[in-house]
Amino acid sequence: MSAERSIETTGETVEDAISKGLAELGGVSPSDVIVEVLEEPSRGVFGIGAHPARVRLKLFRSIVPSTSVVSTPVVEPVSVSKPTPVSKPAPSVAVATDEITPEESDEEALSLLEDMLVITDESEMDEDAKVGKVVLGELLERMQIRRSEIVVRRAITPAPEDNSNPWLLDITGPNMNALIGRRGETLNALQYITRLIASRELQHRANIVVDAAGYKARRSKMLHDLAIRMADQAARSQRTVTLEPMPPYERRIIHMALRAREDVQTRSVGEGNSRKVTIIPK
Repeated sequence: MSAERSIETTGETVEDAISKGLAELGGVSPSDVIVEVLEEPSRGVFGIGAHPARVRLKLFRSIVPSTSVVSTPVVEPVSVSKPTPVSKPAPSVAVATDEITPEESDEEALSLLEDMLVITDESEMDEDAKVGKVVLGELLERMQIRRSEIVVRRAITPAPEDNSNPWLLDITGPNMNALIGRRGETLNALQYITRLIASRELQHRANIVVDAAGYKARRSKMLHDLAIRMADQAARSQRTVTLEPMPPYERRIIHMALRAREDVQTRSVGEGNSRKVTIIPK
């Protein structure tokens, strides 16, 4: 396959457009392409002026054909380097394994930490935080997001020097709702691009999470509390509880919140935007 090949695709969201482009390029990995977001999706006003997301994908190196088939229904923020292996959940708890990956589980783990340290001195940041902040700042400038500030945070426990928790780059400023988008879709796309560029600069997976006005932290806490309540209800009534359809990142929060429970198990059912989590009593 030519290393110079590039295509443009559209989709309901930026992630959908990227996923479609990866499929058209022969099912290549996101780390094999350079992604350029040409146009963000817009729902318009009463349907007037609505248009899909449009992206350009360009292969930056030759791809070796593979006979294996990889299903990628939704493209999530990914790393450029190989992910660090993590231990599997305990056998007694059935977790939808296609919902949690090493790169993506760090977001939920970080967002549920209550003790966060605000880093103001760049000397306290490692290269991941410094590069990620610069990349995110340049992207915001190109997006014409004015009067915004990037607040760098990290968990107090474990200590930052342990390097086990990602850095949280929290954008603050006016009109953050437009940056967050519907159910966080625009914010997730921004994180995807920020991680991709930063990872290329660092030559390893950028250990960063992008948030806006604390949206992910608040949403994760709400979903975590919902998961606990619904699990208690399922265990008490001995009936399966089905939650509303959620995007992949939110479904992962539910799965992770309940993966240590011995009285319930979680599974994802449905397809596409209708995919939802069920909580099943044991």
